[in-house]
Amino acid sequence: MSRTPQEIFESYIYAGAVSRNADALAESFTEDGVFEAPLMHAGAAFPRRLVGREEIRSAMAAYYEQPVKDGRSPNFEKSGYVLHTTASPDVFIAEIDTVFDGDGEDEAVSLVQIFRIRDGKIARLRDYFAPELMS
Repeated sequence: MSRTPQEIFESYIYAGAVSRNADALAESFTEDGVFEAPLMHAGAAFPRRLVGREEIRSAMAAYYEQPVKDGRSPNFEKSGYVLHTTASPDVFIAEIDTVFDGDGEDEAVSLVQIFRIRDGKIARLRDYFAPELMS
């Protein structure tokens, strides 16, 4: 039985992005999957466009070792997302609002991402808006 876009998206979020587990994140991609890395600044440790599981795995491991700006961490109870279908059953769009706890003031970061699904895994992920959060 095939998984729904929501199930695939949630497996990506919980297996990799939320747990910060680079191996789990890489496994949510097809072998030749493309990942256009979020939240990167100029001169970052790896290129914006990664192709293939091994590049995704090694680059995201390096990314996760970087400190988050101002020591803030995501609050997933306050964060959320909305999924939108498209004319293609294999393509969906995610609007993601991540809330970072602050000293008396939270900071919300909004991303719009496009996912293409192939064989129950992510074949492509592109960020349309990714503000700089990393130090």
